[in-house]
Amino acid sequence: MERQDVPAWVLALEQEHLEFIRKFVLSSGSLKDMATAYQVSYPTVRAKLNQLIERIDSVQQEDVEFVNMIKNLVLDERLSLDVAKTIIDSYRKGQAKE
Repeated sequence: MERQDVPAWVLALEQEHLEFIRKFVLSSGSLKDMATAYQVSYPTVRAKLNQLIERIDSVQQEDVEFVNMIKNLVLDERLSLDVAKTIIDSYRKGQAKE
């Protein structure tokens, strides 16, 4: 997979987050198994998962807000569709590089 094809929310995660996701998938989503693997309590693992969910949501929300703003400019006829597509593509490529 090329870097530009990786979703922005994945690129925004730290290695620790990616490892947590990997272990989560390998444990079939069992928070109990995750707690055992990390040697912490279930509520601690649940809190870590909640933080990860919030992180992913915040990155996706930023993308949605920007893209919606550009789309609204097109609808208001303040920006052409071709220019809007170029801006959105450029924005997403920039997000993939970060």
